Amino acid sequence: MSTAKTLQLPGQGLRMVRPVAVHVVEGPDTGARFGPFPPPVRVGSAPGNEVVLTDPAVSRHHCALEESPEGLTVRDAGSTNGVWLGGHRVRDAVVADQARLTVGASVLELRLEGRPEVQRLTGERRFGRMLGKSAAMQVFLQTLERLAATQLPVLIEGETGTGKEVAAWALHEGGPRKAEPFVVVDCGAAAPTLIESALFGHEKGAFTGATDARPGAFVGAGHGTIFLDEIGELPLELQPKLLRALEARTVTPLGSHRQVPFSARVVAATHRDLRRMVNEGTFRDDLYFRLAVCPVRIPPLRDRREDVAPLARAFFREALSLLEELNEADPGPEPELDPESLWWLEGQAWSGNVRELRNVLQRAVILGQPDEIAAGNLAPALRLATHEDHAPDGARPGLEEAKRTFERGYLLDLLRRHDGDQAVAAEEAQIHVKSLQRLIRRHGLKDEV
Repeated sequence: MSTAKTLQLPGQGLRMVRPVAVHVVEGPDTGARFGPFPPPVRVGSAPGNEVVLTDPAVSRHHCALEESPEGLTVRDAGSTNGVWLGGHRVRDAVVADQARLTVGASVLELRLEGRPEVQRLTGERRFGRMLGKSAAMQVFLQTLERLAATQLPVLIEGETGTGKEVAAWALHEGGPRKAEPFVVVDCGAAAPTLIESALFGHEKGAFTGATDARPGAFVGAGHGTIFLDEIGELPLELQPKLLRALEARTVTPLGSHRQVPFSARVVAATHRDLRRMVNEGTFRDDLYFRLAVCPVRIPPLRDRREDVAPLARAFFREALSLLEELNEADPGPEPELDPESLWWLEGQAWSGNVRELRNVLQRAVILGQPDEIAAGNLAPALRLATHEDHAPDGARPGLEEAKRTFERGYLLDLLRRHDGDQAVAAEEAQIHVKSLQRLIRRHGLKDEV
């Protein structure tokens, strides 16, 4: 069996994606056939999945079949009984044509069927303030551009720092609502009462400090877009109220029985795995499906190294403009990053994703020598900006300090990749979870993941 890679034709700038069909060959649903669907294809016992199984050993959200640069990939969604491939339990694996997966007491045969979707790739694609050269990012931006023209709810998933709010802005600015407000609500930034008020509004005297009546974000967004950032942090007790609002397209302000209609488009984002949270009972299943009508995932920067150089160039230009503003200087000829600087940038782990890359470029421009910056030679300042060369005269750190730096970076990357799940992270690191917790305390990482 050949690996189920998406076919890329670089000379023609085309990429062909095959839809996937799922056949149940063993278990309570033997004989059932689902699809073919374009990825992602969600599998579980909950209504709303593309593949809905009656097997009691299958979790409500068991796994998903997603597209990746390597091919069709199966990802466990935190299921109870796991996903098995060739006798091995897998969490994230590239599968082959006509592969067989065991989920619960069922065996699923995956088949690439149907007419391939041809996607045209460019040298570098831009949409809003987002850009990408890699195939994965070009497809993401192409999907985002299509969704911008619709009014459907979108759930943007991705690790911290990948640019989820920038993607939400691109959806808003690239669609018919761009002249209307774009209102952001951080669902994890305040107490439940304040979040409820921020979302739905309140009447005068509804709670201590409510001296005036105020509309919430849903009404305040008018005919524009409401962006629910970090929706996975929304307290469980508020989730039914949000669900009712989304279903009825009305909100009830705190301290009132009035139902106020709203017309804003809803875009949500999270760095957490909401399907895993549904299985754990910390996120409502029906709310997940109401938000994830159109789920999209921003790939982490480590999976798309081709994007580092174009992003770095853009952030370099942005940082130069900021420096010119601070110095009130006239802009001179715009320098380009030299090959050594780009080579250095492409070799970094970027566990903080695009946000970390941007921050490092900005610090390097501020810390760099004017003659080096004018020549586009940012490598010395980049090392300084990332604390690689923090000692005088370019002296390197001692062995113990270097080990601590590496260990801290390794732990940050490990925990971010697993959304802070310490049990899964400890298993990958091949250490006991209590040892991992001690390391987290030692490096002060509790609030950084």
